[in-house]
This record gives sequence, C-alpha cells and structure tokens, in this order.
Amino acid sequence: MSSRASRALVWMVVAVCLGLGAAAPASAQIYAIRDENGVLTLSDKPLGEGAQTYAVRGAAGTVRATRGSGEGVRSSQWDDVIDFRAREQGIRPDLVRAVIQVESAFNPRARSHKGAMGLMQLMPATARDLGVRNAYDPLENIRGGVAYLRSLLTRYDGNEELALAAYNAGQANVDRWRKEGNGIEFPETRHYVQRVQELKAIYARAYRSELGL
Repeated sequence: MSSRASRALVWMVVAVCLGLGAAAPASAQIYAIRDENGVLTLSDKPLGEGAQTYAVRGAAGTVRATRGSGEGVRSSQWDDVIDFRAREQGIRPDLVRAVIQVESAFNPRARSHKGAMGLMQLMPATARDLGVRNAYDPLENIRGGVAYLRSLLTRYDGNEELALAAYNAGQANVDRWRKEGNGIEFPETRHYVQRVQELKAIYARAYRSELGL
C-alpha cells in the first residue's frame, strides 16, 4: 500500500471510531481489508488473511463493521485538501477534521434542518460571503469552511472555544455573551465545543502515536 493510501486509511479508521459517539472501550482493534472490487471493510472482528490491523486506544466510539463503497466509506478522501487549506489558513488539520466529524460525519451531502450544507455545514449566506458556489462540492466546502473558521479565530484573538461557539451558535450570540460577561449559554453549544475539542485531541493522538504512521 502506498504511503498516501495508508494515510487515507488511517483517517478512515479514526473517523469510523469517532463517528458513533458511544461509550468507548479502553482500546479497540480494527481490521481493514479491501476486496478485488475496491470495496473496503472495516470491522472489530478478524477479516482473514491479508487484513491490516490497527490498535486504536481511547477511541470515542464502539467500533462496528462498516462495509460499502463510495463517499459513505471513503470518509478520508479529502485528506490532502484538508491539510492544504488548514496550512493555508494557519489552522491545525486536526481541528478541521474534528469540526467536519461533528458537523457532518464526513457526509458531503449532509443538510441540517436549518439549511446548513455539506461537510462543514455552511449556511447559505455564509457560503455566498465566502464565494462558495456549490456547498455540496467537498473542495469548495472545505475551502470556505476553513476560511470561515480562520476568520472566527482571528475575531476572537485565537480563542478556540469562542471561535467554535460562534461556528455553532453564530457570532451575534457569542458577542452578546462576552458583552454580558457570561460564558457559553446554550447547552447545545457547550456540548459542541467540548465534542470538537475532544475529537481534535483524539485525531492528533491517533495519527501521531496510536496508529504509528
């Protein structure tokens, strides 16, 4: 397997572990194998000869078998653009991945009941302001979403908690909370910020040491 393919598989395994959000075991053993048609299977059960094995300690979800092809499985196919746009904007790629995981679980066709679209769940007005013509295009969505995240980090002097709160609840709410001297008032937003920060740490730890690639 090429280094690029191995790297993509790393992020795919991590995304599967993180996406379920259930109580985690102390460690999880992941088996990965691709058949002659290019279909990838990830499972917590041995998959036979030729399968690769990964130990993921501290995963944020119980690992289940995931089988299929296309965008639903290849959650890491945008690794290069995530890395490029994150570096371009001076943001850690782990943070971008965590935001995408929480916002859309790496589903480029995701749409919220409020109308937020794509991987990074851009609202229509935000997408227009960022020059994103098609928010369901992963490349455009990531470019716009990372630029928006950068603008929030700049607005709040690098305060990641406030930037994430604004990404979730809007700048007007965060500005009001700050003016009133309050913390994040919405329970949903507090949970969102905590979840993104937890996943950012898990992504970083999994890539740096747990998977050893």
